[in-house]
Amino acid sequence: MRNTPRPLAVFDLDGTVADSRHRQHLLEGRRRDWAAFFAAAAADPPLAEGVELARSHAKECEVVYLTGRPERCRRDTLAWLERHGLPRGPVRMRRNDDRRPARHTKLDVLRELARTREVRVLVDDDELVCDAAERAGFTVVRARWALVSPVLKDAQEREGRT
Repeated sequence: MRNTPRPLAVFDLDGTVADSRHRQHLLEGRRRDWAAFFAAAAADPPLAEGVELARSHAKECEVVYLTGRPERCRRDTLAWLERHGLPRGPVRMRRNDDRRPARHTKLDVLRELARTREVRVLVDDDELVCDAAERAGFTVVRARWALVSPVLKDAQEREGRT
């Protein structure tokens, strides 16, 4: 039994453990500034509720971060997680050219993870991601502790960027 891998607790980043509200204005208007939006992620304050939940789950689970951020943000993302004392774990990011809605990309990754490991929980703030994961049989905690603008939600769904 000791060699059995620990179950996985899968955590989203933006709106779950990282507060992206300070940069959401960059997506307003017709010309959304995605480069600036992602560049500003390094300055996100942590969301205490999400950070504490990740630390709590890390006692029994391996934490995996599943984000809609593009792969080009990896270095800043890893530094942010380290700087804010989040549990170490693999970070699964979107390919730079992948524009599918998060409800599709994240569900694909969850199914892939579940082929070889128990996925104990997904923690995410995106209601469409949560709905899709629940329909697929995953246990979900809906991260409702941060206010996310309707502009960001629309951009996520229409442009598949986060």
